[in-house]
Parts: sequence; structure tokens; C-alpha cells
Amino acid sequence: MTEPVADTLSPSPRILRILSYNVHGCVGTDRRLDPGRIADVIAEIGPDIIGLQELDVGRKRSGGVDQAEEIARRLKMDFQFHPALSVEDERYGDALLTALPMRPVKAAALPSIGEPRGALWVEVTADGRTFNVLNTHLGLLRRDRQRQAEALCGPDWLGHPQLVDRPAILIGDFNSIPSSRPYRRLAERLLDARRATGRLPGPTFPSRWPLLRLDHIFVAGGPKILSAVAAGFPEARRASDHLPLLSVVEI
Repeated sequence: MTEPVADTLSPSPRILRILSYNVHGCVGTDRRLDPGRIADVIAEIGPDIIGLQELDVGRKRSGGVDQAEEIARRLKMDFQFHPALSVEDERYGDALLTALPMRPVKAAALPSIGEPRGALWVEVTADGRTFNVLNTHLGLLRRDRQRQAEALCGPDWLGHPQLVDRPAILIGDFNSIPSSRPYRRLAERLLDARRATGRLPGPTFPSRWPLLRLDHIFVAGGPKILSAVAAGFPEARRASDHLPLLSVVEI
């Protein structure tokens, strides 16, 4: 009798916890600068992959600390950092952290007339399956956000041949509520939590009294969002001016 082979041909889905977190330079709503507190909040949530925005690296205002490296060290994770802004030895930007095997693919600027913004793209492997993770932080100006969303949907990012029909997760602080044009543009191309689960996660900003959904996680090419929630426990409300956004995703 021939043994069934379905299990070997179709491996079980992998469930991953994906976090997006604007850490505000690790300065909390109590004005305390503390990268360790940010790491503690993340550890409490227990994500597998983390997209962080607004990190200081070597900046005088933050005591010269490499915040990306410090948070990754405390969490025992690897990281990739992209500076959206560099002035001499001071840098400011975004990072992706994970303990899973990770390979950098691209880090580059997005079109900006206001404060410089960028995006970071890596490949992550879990249980022998490779998927793409992108992290970004869109601008404060409406015109910038619209152009940046279009750029992310274009051939240099989500439309790149390496991403067409392949699993991808887009993490970030988009400074855009779900009714906004940049959000709608991204949701045309990607699957958001509302379409995947039938409900939106809670608001993420400002952290003390959240009113706005500015932070989002999108998927494309196969991953499925099972749930999405803003982590609003007391320490998370103090550690930054944004709440962390957690999505549970099936790869």
C-alpha cells in the first residue's frame, strides 16, 4: 500500500507574530529616554519579526546610542537598519529585527519634499520558506505620503520582479488613516486587516488616548492575516507616543 504524500508536498502553515512600532526615538510620553523600556515592551508582546520606526543611531540627543543595535541585543535578535536621515555621524531611520534567518535586499529613500523618508526590504526564512518583509515610515506632508505610497506600489518595491506573486509583508507607520488616499492606494494592491478579518485593529496614536490608526500591516502573495491588535497595556502607553501594532500572520 502506498503511503500518502500530501503532508510532504504541503507543509503545515507557519504562524508568525509581526509587529510594527514607532518608538519615537525611545522617548516615552513621560519624556524618559529608555531603549531598554522599548525592548521590554516588545518582549512582553513576543513577536517573531519587528519593524521599528524613528530610531536614533549615534545622535547627541540620545546619548550617542545605536538604538537599533541596543534593542536587538536585548531581544537577542539580528537587525537591519536604514537611515532615512544622515547628518555627519548622526543617523535617524527604521529597522527590521528578527531571530529568523534574514537577508537584506534593498534599502533606499522614498520621494520626499519634507523630512526624508525611506524603506527597508529583507528576505526572511522560516521552516524552509522564504518571504519578503518591508518596513517604512511615510512623511507628514500629504503630498509626500501620496507620492511615497505610489513609489511603494511601483516597480522599485512591491512591483519589483522579485516580489511579483511572492509572499510579502509591509510594515510601517504610514501617517495615514484608513480613509486616506495613501492607505487606499496600498490596500488596492495589498490585503489589510479589515479585508482579512472583517475588522480594523484599534487606533495606535497617540498612545495615551489612542484616536488614529496610523500604523498598519499589509500582506500580499499568500500570507494571511489572522488577527491584528494595538497593544495598549500600561507600559506600552508610556514607552512611546505610538502603540505597537501586532498582527498574527499565517505563511
